[in-house]
Amino acid sequence: MADIRIAIDRGGTFCDAIIQITGREDVVLKILSEDPQRYPDAPTEIVRRALEIAEGRSIALGEKLDGSRIEACRIGTTVATNALLQHKGEPFALLTTEGMQDICELGDQTRPKLFSLNIQKARVLFDEVVELEERVTPEDYELNPFPIAEKVEETDPDVVRTASGDLIRILKRLNVEKTREALQALRKKGFNSVAIAFMHSHIFPDHEKQVAEIAKEEGFVHIAISSEVSPQIKYRERATAVCTEVYLLPVVRNYVGNLLSNFEKPPKRLDFMCSDGGLRSADKFSGNAALLSGPAGGVVGIAKSCFETSEKIPIIGFDMGGTSTDICRFDGEYKRLYSTVIAGRKIASPMLEISTVAAGGGSILQIRNGLFAVGPESAGAHPGPACYRKGGPLTITDANLFLGRLVTSSFPSIFGPNGDKPVDLETVTAKFEQLTRDINSELMVELTPQQVALGFLKIANENMGRPIRNATEARGFATENHNLVTYGGAGPQHACAIASSLGINRIIIHTYSSILSAYGIAVAEVESEAAEPCSLTFSMDVLPQIRDRIEALKSKVKQDLVSQDIKEASITYTALLSLHYQGTETILPIITPNDEDYGKAFAKMHLREFGFNLAKKVLVSEIKVRATGSAAQDSRASEEINFEELNLLKEESHEVSPSAAQPVYLDEGWQEVPIYKVEEIPHGAKISGPALLIDKTQSIVIEKYFCACKLRNHIIIDRAEEDAAQTGLSTTINPIQLSVFANRFMSIAEQMGNTLQRTSISTSIKERLDFSCAIFSHDGKLVANAPHVPVHLGSMQFAIQYQHRLWEGKLEPGDVLLTNHPSCGGTHLPDLTVITPVFFEERLVFYVASRGHHTDIGGVGITSMAPESKYLWEEGLNVKSMKIISNGVFLEDDIRAAFNRAADFPGCSVTRRINDNLSDLKAQASSNQRGINLLQKLCSEFGIPVVHSYMNGIQDNAELAVRNYFRSFPPERRILEAIDYYDDGTPVKLKITIDGDTGSATFDFEGTGPQIHGNMNAPISITYSAVIYALRCLIDIEIPLNQGCLNPVIISIPEGTILNPSPNVGICGGTISSQRITDTIFRAFGSCAASQGCANSFGWGLGGKDPVTGLAIPGWNYGESLGGGSGAGPTWHGAHGTHVHGTNTPSTDLEIIEKRTAVIVRKYAINRGTGGKGRFYGGDGIIRRVEARLPLKFSIISERRVFRPYGMEGGEPGSVGRNFVYKRGQDGTFEKSNLGSKAIVWLEPGEIIEIQTPGGGGWGTPDS
Repeated sequence: MADIRIAIDRGGTFCDAIIQITGREDVVLKILSEDPQRYPDAPTEIVRRALEIAEGRSIALGEKLDGSRIEACRIGTTVATNALLQHKGEPFALLTTEGMQDICELGDQTRPKLFSLNIQKARVLFDEVVELEERVTPEDYELNPFPIAEKVEETDPDVVRTASGDLIRILKRLNVEKTREALQALRKKGFNSVAIAFMHSHIFPDHEKQVAEIAKEEGFVHIAISSEVSPQIKYRERATAVCTEVYLLPVVRNYVGNLLSNFEKPPKRLDFMCSDGGLRSADKFSGNAALLSGPAGGVVGIAKSCFETSEKIPIIGFDMGGTSTDICRFDGEYKRLYSTVIAGRKIASPMLEISTVAAGGGSILQIRNGLFAVGPESAGAHPGPACYRKGGPLTITDANLFLGRLVTSSFPSIFGPNGDKPVDLETVTAKFEQLTRDINSELMVELTPQQVALGFLKIANENMGRPIRNATEARGFATENHNLVTYGGAGPQHACAIASSLGINRIIIHTYSSILSAYGIAVAEVESEAAEPCSLTFSMDVLPQIRDRIEALKSKVKQDLVSQDIKEASITYTALLSLHYQGTETILPIITPNDEDYGKAFAKMHLREFGFNLAKKVLVSEIKVRATGSAAQDSRASEEINFEELNLLKEESHEVSPSAAQPVYLDEGWQEVPIYKVEEIPHGAKISGPALLIDKTQSIVIEKYFCACKLRNHIIIDRAEEDAAQTGLSTTINPIQLSVFANRFMSIAEQMGNTLQRTSISTSIKERLDFSCAIFSHDGKLVANAPHVPVHLGSMQFAIQYQHRLWEGKLEPGDVLLTNHPSCGGTHLPDLTVITPVFFEERLVFYVASRGHHTDIGGVGITSMAPESKYLWEEGLNVKSMKIISNGVFLEDDIRAAFNRAADFPGCSVTRRINDNLSDLKAQASSNQRGINLLQKLCSEFGIPVVHSYMNGIQDNAELAVRNYFRSFPPERRILEAIDYYDDGTPVKLKITIDGDTGSATFDFEGTGPQIHGNMNAPISITYSAVIYALRCLIDIEIPLNQGCLNPVIISIPEGTILNPSPNVGICGGTISSQRITDTIFRAFGSCAASQGCANSFGWGLGGKDPVTGLAIPGWNYGESLGGGSGAGPTWHGAHGTHVHGTNTPSTDLEIIEKRTAVIVRKYAINRGTGGKGRFYGGDGIIRRVEARLPLKFSIISERRVFRPYGMEGGEPGSVGRNFVYKRGQDGTFEKSNLGSKAIVWLEPGEIIEIQTPGGGGWGTPDS
């Protein structure tokens, strides 16, 4: 008789298990995931011990196991994640569309760490890549003002209507002969696995399937095609997903095979937990499905056990482990992402939505530049925290131990050389005492070791609160309207403090909270999902087609579950449509509503998530069906929390006595705190904080103002009403509170950015993230700037200070200003800055501002980056100052009039995207309002004097970091000089004079060339941005980005130069100019070779004002920037094809470009060999080759087409960039012409423009 059920979560450090044997109490096991001296495989060892317990006999290690009594064995494993992180997957080759071999290596062009000169991007997983001859593209395009006639496929054999309803043009059919030759060559090299990813295969999979069939014939063992792994748009993510699948699939299959080899008779069922929250039978378990196996179990665990279905209060999962903390949200429906970043790679595969922050029990405690910092570095399992007796550093775990928040008797004695010692409080105490002496000496304060330890815990709680806000506030949900479910070993020590700071009133802790992922695996269900792309415009008229396709998908997933021995009667189905507005990428999954009106449900969700709806068509991009079936499910699957039970218990009174007491350090100092053993607490008993609750696996800290109540399977901790604001905080700067305020200010700026991205509409802001948000003092000085776009750093304050002087005493609550003029603190005109004053108690206390790049603001160009502009009026809307909201009223007529004035000048058009402009301005105002609400809450919590005192303290802290950096320069290196040149020969000359005594420096640009009759002129604010960015990179520690960074710096730029031009000259290329300024600064400091020195502003479109008739022609435009090579440094090679310095905006996916606009991207690749040679090579640039499908206007603004990016210390310079056009001559052949660095060109159908971006300079002599 099969009477044993086992659920196993094999984590990074521990392997947890719940064992159910019919008629007995549950058994909980926790063993090390890796212990090769005692057992070869942890899950197998769990099963061996379970059978010993069930059968009452000893089973020898290595003996074949009889699993016939095991009804179900369920496993969550890190085997795939570890293989990906450690690069231990199987060799394979990637087969791509011609011209696309570098799609995975290029990624989205962004660099992962904004201020790191040594750019480290995730390396590709494949060992070889082969381009195959084939190509398709959409026949029509979304932005077409005149959509093509229907039924074109009936007259053109190269046009196919796909199953999704899309029209596809076959540009080149698959070359079968060459494909077979390529596969045969790979087999001869020893490859057994191939990944296949072609452009637009999500809607036209035919070519991928053909190649897969040939690969099968040629003997390949593991074959995966992107259209099956991830049948959704976005080539880059789909290609990455098929690569990870093939890379990990052999690892997963080998693991399953090895596991089964340990059994003489296998269990009745062997299932594995998958990233999407469902189980799969062992033979269906695959690579991507295994990536978030364990964390997914935790989400299922809280959903099944801690969500109250009658009250339906949404819950936030807070899983604090040893190295990191996972955050999730559940409101009755699982939230799945179909694109997730893992190990630096964006993988398109269904996974539960889980956010991770690098703050866990093992996070290392440090002082950086006078601020308390927790993580992101972790002590790991080895050496582990200082208390583990392995010589480890101080960590969060040590702080909790030192302050009495952990009960040492609840720790097993497994430490020390012989593994028989308890945790080491003595060493921890000595380390905190030494750290406190160092802090007091360095910062000239008088803190106690206990205050220091508690300070670090407060910083950790701030860090962990930020992703919780992002999971709620950033999606339109109030954080305080949730319950907090804490699990993981370290979570219960921090839950009360985090709940208090977030305004959450209830905390839920399950009996199995320390092993809740294993519990979730125990109660999970077997699931299957099928999806197919769709190209319908939603209306109730298309419902019959949608229903038919849903039924077909239901049949597919039913067949899959039945093949896994799931009874058909137990299967339930959930259908959903992926919907989005035409012309946007924001896709929302809509589960079938009762009335089947998906459009209405989409509008409701869109309004809640983003705060607006659009008067655009709603498109269906995908249809999905998920089926769920029961299979040997845990008998407790139906047990859930019952708040009605809690309410009844509150009316009763139960006396409970503590089992012990120990000193715990709280805000008020040491206090004797009672300790209660959970198993001894009567059902319904209430315990008021402060108190400690302990069981076999965890310590739960009940803070003051909280009260705990024990239910049958849960501990409920409620916050009392008395827990109010902070009181009695002095205006005297305390380094602990300074660190808290630094985190809080930055968090506010980040939440402003989240709101802007969430509520904006344009591609530029919502998808390419070309925006910045910041907080300023009441006189306009920068307080906190979230690290969004570097060219905005330090420059926005000039705009705020100008508006402050202009409007001082005239603004009232509800007023919002707009500016973009270069003489008023602007960068270039497309960067529209929205500024809002913050009032508290009828007093101006702050300003908040958001700056976003608008792709079209009118003017002479096809985009807002006009290559031929010479004067400011040619570049579109320019506003020194205007109200766009007055007393809460959006002044739409005034704004439209301002945009329309751009067309009053010769050759200028009005913006083609006025509705996007208006929507984005509203989004910027909403972002500011979010900042206002949070700043007012901060002032209410602490009082204006305290908030302003710490605002000044944070600026002083940043200033100290910069001064200390300048003081570190020896006398012989206190005068630094450099010169560089624009392509027209205009010099940028810099002399830096460092005063080591005061820790200050003068950046003198005397000798810089005059302003030019063109658009590369850079408003003075851009130089300030370049300086603050460069200093942050050079200092290379986390410091607040604010006015303090610039206080030790004097910047001198002669008027009338290219870096301080008159207010009437062209400036749209000024942000590209910032690259030259930055390179010159780094050259003076000798820190690294030159990067590409450009952002390659590239665009195309049609429409606008007809130059002959003056009439407005319907049209559209598209623009983006292109990366290049980064410069090498003293210890590193440059990175290929990446954005550098002043910009870091993601590129739009190639399939999106071709879907929206009338072009074919023929080549997108790394331009190999363009980086400068050296001991360390410069990074290579990019080739982007684009073909017009209609008569289109293209534009390019670029630099480094004449002067090569310099090398350093004997390194060779990188290659210049080049811009070419291929136009048909009179004889019909293509003629190649050099466009120079700045050009506008009209292309006819079939003609091509090619952008080659510069490489980075090398470092050190090549032969060294």
